Amino acid sequence: MIKILLIGSGGFIGAISRFLFTKYANSFADTFPLGTLGVNLLGSFLLGFIGFTILLPQFISPDVRDMITVGFIGGFTTMSSFAFETVKLNDLGHLSLAILNIVLNVVLCLAAVFAGRALALYMK
Repeated sequence: MIKILLIGSGGFIGAISRFLFTKYANSFADTFPLGTLGVNLLGSFLLGFIGFTILLPQFISPDVRDMITVGFIGGFTTMSSFAFETVKLNDLGHLSLAILNIVLNVVLCLAAVFAGRALALYMK
């Protein structure tokens, strides 16, 4: 039961953080979903870092790991928003922005996971 409460509280904090981050980041771009890209990049980096840090149990307990990865990052990242916004860009006639959104989110988020892993392995 404690684990479920920890994951739920992490999800709550992640969802609120996503809302605030996206609102702020989108204020810099009128048509491109910059906030979604930002949370996907940050969430991917954090998951890469924490996912590889957990290989070293002295750094983080399994309950805290699940609170952060399943709860916070799960509530923070927005792949469903990414998909919806990409389709919306296409429907509005912005095919080039839709393609750019796909490429940036996929390539940069994969790079962010690699960067998070590299940092975790460097810290060993």
